[in-house]
Amino acid sequence: MRIVLICGFLVATTSAAFAGMGVGFQWGPTKQCFDPNSPPISVRGVPAATRTLRFKLTDLNAVTFKHGGGDVAFSGQTALPYGAFHYKGPCPPDPTKPHTYRLTMQALDANGAVLATAKAQRRFP
Repeated sequence: MRIVLICGFLVATTSAAFAGMGVGFQWGPTKQCFDPNSPPISVRGVPAATRTLRFKLTDLNAVTFKHGGGDVAFSGQTALPYGAFHYKGPCPPDPTKPHTYRLTMQALDANGAVLATAKAQRRFP
């Protein structure tokens, strides 16, 4: 019983170490359909050893569709402009039925190891 409690505590403290990292986005000037420019993105709490931010867009209503993502060199910035990387933007098949999209951001160190992950989601259109 004690071993289980100790393991549970270690897992909780390890995952909480980067609990402050976050990502947010607004569609802003994003056009329908398949705008190749990423939306304006805000980031916070990125680990100090981060050298690259890796992004991936997922349509939660059509998870097999590959929107891709991109990498951005990180030097402490808290905002990324429209078009910071290129991908296949949102394009619900029926514009009267919005889809929910998830943007996943990973903080990578100089060797490409993942330091932390954050996610945000938003409906489009």
